[in-house]
Amino acid sequence: MTHQILTETAASISELKANPMKVVASGKGMPVVVLNRNEPAFYCVPATAYAALMDLVDDAELLKLVQKRQHEPSIKVTLDAL
Repeated sequence: MTHQILTETAASISELKANPMKVVASGKGMPVVVLNRNEPAFYCVPATAYAALMDLVDDAELLKLVQKRQHEPSIKVTLDAL
């Protein structure tokens, strides 16, 4: 059976057990797929990559909101009125 690997870096369970920080560092800040018997078992996502991924999710949600509202009529307001 074939599996789609969603990262550029992969490591085995044995490598992870032997030196977890080396496996994390091998991804250079990006997620690393951990393989069990040459099949993806899970992804190791460093905190820096997690923050970057969450920023992308937030951006995507904001983009949807902007696209939804872009055709709404605008209302002119002065700073004094606020």
